[in-house]
Amino acid sequence: MRAVIVSFGRAMLSQLHIRILLLTVLPFILSLALWGLVLWLGLQPLIDSVQHYFTVNDMFGISGSILSWFSMGAFKAVLVPLIAMWALLPLMILTALVFVALIAVPAVLRHVAGRHYAHLTRKFGGSWWGTLWTSLWCFLVFSVVWLLTLPLLLAPPLNFVIHPLLWGWLTYRVMAYDALSEHADNQERRTILRRHRWPLLAIGTATGIAGTAPTLLWLGGVLSWFFFPLLAALSIWLYVLVFVFGGLWFEYYCLEALSRYRAGETVAAAEAADPIRA
Repeated sequence: MRAVIVSFGRAMLSQLHIRILLLTVLPFILSLALWGLVLWLGLQPLIDSVQHYFTVNDMFGISGSILSWFSMGAFKAVLVPLIAMWALLPLMILTALVFVALIAVPAVLRHVAGRHYAHLTRKFGGSWWGTLWTSLWCFLVFSVVWLLTLPLLLAPPLNFVIHPLLWGWLTYRVMAYDALSEHADNQERRTILRRHRWPLLAIGTATGIAGTAPTLLWLGGVLSWFFFPLLAALSIWLYVLVFVFGGLWFEYYCLEALSRYRAGETVAAAEAADPIRA
């Protein structure tokens, strides 16, 4: 765990660097522009579709009974818009993740590698389409589990356990690939991800806990609906900020792990070449 803590401290210091802070601007602007257009064109049709589904399947009566049982009957009036918002939230997360992975993470890599790991040879085992593919299939899994666990919002203790773990898995799978894509070859990346899966999952989960901060903005019930545009913009910026910090943390940990792995391989090769001296 020492390597996890050390890489966390180094990531915190780098996060305060003006260059790193500026990296959040472009992904935020692109995400905001995209979602501004999507919400302008698609929010009302989505709400109408959910409204139609609830009406046809008599879901208002069922949901009203459940909300009344939890003494939350006032939510019935805005239940459909709230469901529409929560359905869009995973897509906002994917947007922030993809834009950070494609725009910010390469700059983060240059910042970390140039300052601390200039000695590492670059073997270019990853690619931008590999990043995109990893982000997409991980997001599909994330979205399905996210939607299945939405009822846990009624049980906050469980929600604050499941969703950070889910975030942790998503962040770990995507960020670890990006962190090693330029310096490690395919075999090195697989080996490091296998040997360090639990520390990497711990980093991802800790990042996931930080990632629950934007989610808390959406727990305001009726107020969440009225302040939807503002909350959407603020959530996107916080997601970008969390992902950039996560990228720094994974970068420091993974490049250190790669450096130690290659040093061990060099020693093992030397011992194999000269067994008498070993």
